[in-house]
Amino acid sequence: MGKIYILGLGPGDIDFLTVGVMKRINSGDKNYLRTENHPTVKYFVENNISYESYDYVYDKEDNFIGVYEYIVEDLVDKVRRHKVINYFVPGNPMVAEKTVELLLEKKGKDIDIELLGGMSFIEPVIQLVKRDPIYGLKIVDGTLFNINDIDINVDYIITQVYNGRVASDIKLILSEVYGDEYEIYIINRAGVKDEEKLYRIPIYELDRIDKIDSLTSIYIPKVDKIIKKIYDIADIIDTMKLLRSEKGCPWDKKQTHESIRESVIEEAYEVVDAIDKGDMDGLVEELGDLLLQIIFHSEIASEEGEFNLYHVTTELNKKLIYRHPHVFNEKKVEKSDEVVYNWNKLKFKARGINTYTEILKDIPKLPSLMRSYKVQERAGQVGFDWDNVDGALDKVKEEYFEVIESINTIEGGDVEKVEEELGDLLFATVNVCRFLNVNPEVALNRTINKFIDRFEIMELKSRKMGKKLEEMTLEEMDILWNEAKLHKY
Repeated sequence: MGKIYILGLGPGDIDFLTVGVMKRINSGDKNYLRTENHPTVKYFVENNISYESYDYVYDKEDNFIGVYEYIVEDLVDKVRRHKVINYFVPGNPMVAEKTVELLLEKKGKDIDIELLGGMSFIEPVIQLVKRDPIYGLKIVDGTLFNINDIDINVDYIITQVYNGRVASDIKLILSEVYGDEYEIYIINRAGVKDEEKLYRIPIYELDRIDKIDSLTSIYIPKVDKIIKKIYDIADIIDTMKLLRSEKGCPWDKKQTHESIRESVIEEAYEVVDAIDKGDMDGLVEELGDLLLQIIFHSEIASEEGEFNLYHVTTELNKKLIYRHPHVFNEKKVEKSDEVVYNWNKLKFKARGINTYTEILKDIPKLPSLMRSYKVQERAGQVGFDWDNVDGALDKVKEEYFEVIESINTIEGGDVEKVEEELGDLLFATVNVCRFLNVNPEVALNRTINKFIDRFEIMELKSRKMGKKLEEMTLEEMDILWNEAKLHKY
């Protein structure tokens, strides 16, 4: 069995090397360093202790994950040849070291791994910035940093900021959330006696610092709760809990799932309206209102011991994975139509839906135009459909004449028959929309908006004439209406 000793070189000062690490350095076994760009390496040089560095891999691979994977595979190969080797990393091996994480996964029957810690860079960093980590401290790898790593309610350290390119990438992500002016700390050579540097700068200056290297870290303070300008989901949950508490709002406290259920529909429509208008500022606001409904319902359920927001997010993510086997299970799909088909097939299976009638009944009580569209779409999937739009158009004509016939018999009091035939006409019209890939809900809303715009023009023209609409005859209004139709939108 081979054995890899994973050893921490500390933050940079030789005085911080532990006795155990010193013994391994001088053990005579092969020494491998993730990087020799570390002040402690001068101990190796001054004492003529041989070592090999993996710095060359950073230029060889296209990304940092590739670098880490190459190092790990090479170390595994070397321990099988040399039986016992030493692998040295900066700081503490268990703090922000991706290669160590990957190596520990290799531990097994033929490879043993032993960790000998060193002082990490965290202690000197928090001493420099003078912030107590008891209220939360997160450590992230700068080479893998993305927006999901951001937590505005705790301090965090971004390490592995190797160069200006990494710093520039981090700056762009931070600016998206905090803005350009938010102040952060840059720390160079923390823990290296007489060489430590601390800069407090706004985010926009992050990639303008001259000295950025393998011993650079970024410290992001949490957002001040008193003068807070940005918020996350956790803040919204806290706000909702307060609103629902005894010290909260009387209206919010008395709401139930049933009392606010219509708000979900209303807010969803306002989201769609903002999209249709191309109003991105409005879309931000309306998406927030829609998110509020999810958090509101989750808080009510949490108070009643039914579920909480984590149940919602968990079920959602499980569903996304289950319904995308072409992404997560290497199932091949060529077209987006196949994706939709597979999505529905998996959805029906999960819900225990076995017949085509059950598939139609599974459609929720959406607005009638949307529900009609979906029912026809699902019926069409089993072949119950016209061959082309001509058949659908002929059906509209047929239903139109049936409406006329029912109206002619309305004197007999059969209002329900007229209602039925008008429903058939609307349903047939939706079918034409489906064949032409036109969303009937969107089409009708567009017509409604057009009607309102033309009505407004008509009213403005009547005022210019010195007349009120209600005082005009239908013929006079009809003339204004036809003029309004000539208006270009």
